Amino acid sequence: MPTRIRLQRKGKKGQPYYHIVVADQRAPRDGKYIERIGAYDPNQNPAFIEIDRTKALDWMQKGAQPTDTCRAILSYTGVVYRNHLQNGVKKGAFGQEEADRRFDIWLNEKNAKVEGKRNKLASGAEQALKARIDAEKRKADEMAAKLSAKLAAASAEAPAEAPAAEGEAPAEAPAE
Repeated sequence: MPTRIRLQRKGKKGQPYYHIVVADQRAPRDGKYIERIGAYDPNQNPAFIEIDRTKALDWMQKGAQPTDTCRAILSYTGVVYRNHLQNGVKKGAFGQEEADRRFDIWLNEKNAKVEGKRNKLASGAEQALKARIDAEKRKADEMAAKLSAKLAAASAEAPAEAPAAEGEAPAEAPAE
């Protein structure tokens, strides 16, 4: 039975998330599957990926072919590289210890890149918030300056008006 590692769509319209499953390639996209090996949520930044690496590696060793998107996800999580290293061990190119060492080095570098991206996104969001608050403060200060200038001009005009003639009652100021 030809098997594929592929995505099974879940979630509501406009907000999908996916299960990563192993299924018969003739089964429908959201239909029956053999085993669920992970989850993928592209709505987050960076995308949330949770995968059981041992199950995915086991299925790849058995011959399950990933779809293009799943291949990218598996490559991002290191399953494809791990499979490549295991094939090198089978052929005798190097030992299991060397394969584990190479994978650990790769995994540490990958985790550092992901953390760097998360930190960059968080600092960018903080900077955007500060810039928005500063713009609001500048606008509020400009409006306050305009209002104070307008009030100063209005108070300067009031004494300049002609005083009331003798015998006339002074006009009442309108109530605010």
